[in-house]
Amino acid sequence: MDDRFNTIAGWVLFAGIVALGSSIVAGEMFHSERPEKMGYPIAGVEQEGEGAAAAEQPIEVYLAKADPAKGQQIFNKCAACHNADKGGANQLGPNLWDVLGEPIGQGKGFAFSDALSKKGGTWDWDKLSQWLSSPKAFAPGTKMTFAGLSNPEDRANVIAFLNAHSDAPKPLPAAPAAVADASSAKPGTGPGNGPQKAEKEPVPPASLAGKTPQTSGGDASAQPSKTTKP
Repeated sequence: MDDRFNTIAGWVLFAGIVALGSSIVAGEMFHSERPEKMGYPIAGVEQEGEGAAAAEQPIEVYLAKADPAKGQQIFNKCAACHNADKGGANQLGPNLWDVLGEPIGQGKGFAFSDALSKKGGTWDWDKLSQWLSSPKAFAPGTKMTFAGLSNPEDRANVIAFLNAHSDAPKPLPAAPAAVADASSAKPGTGPGNGPQKAEKEPVPPASLAGKTPQTSGGDASAQPSKTTKP
């Protein structure tokens, strides 16, 4: 009985060793490295974060055609924390009257975070755009919980709205010359580009219409043959 049990146990152990060895061999044969980037691209679908950042132009380009009225519609979403009224009280966020040109994180009796109060400089077009794009990226550690406006046109409209709420609104900047020149230079419109108008071809006088032109070389073969009457 013991011999039979030992035989069965030996075969079971042997089968386990064979199974383990097979799994090791199969793992080595079909081993593949983990891809650096999971997933796979879908044709025709732009991956998140690609193209948008590269396509964004300086904020002055969008400010040149910004609409304060549209900016007010967006700013209405911020009214729970801010107001832009002259003499308005601070709320969860500071009053934003005449914010352009104001020192960053200073004044108005508001307790700004150290991250913002130590930033330095003044609020100009570009810094306001950076702040509205991502407060946490502009001043890491800020108490501002607003995620930001990714659309540059929305940011420009809000900045135009804030600029209008001032005793002396500043003229909105024009688009940089280099950008304006690049946008106006459309392919196919310059010299040597695109379809060219063909010059008018000379029209022969009506008296010569339908007649075969004579050659200047006097080639007899080019002349129409004359038939003589018998």
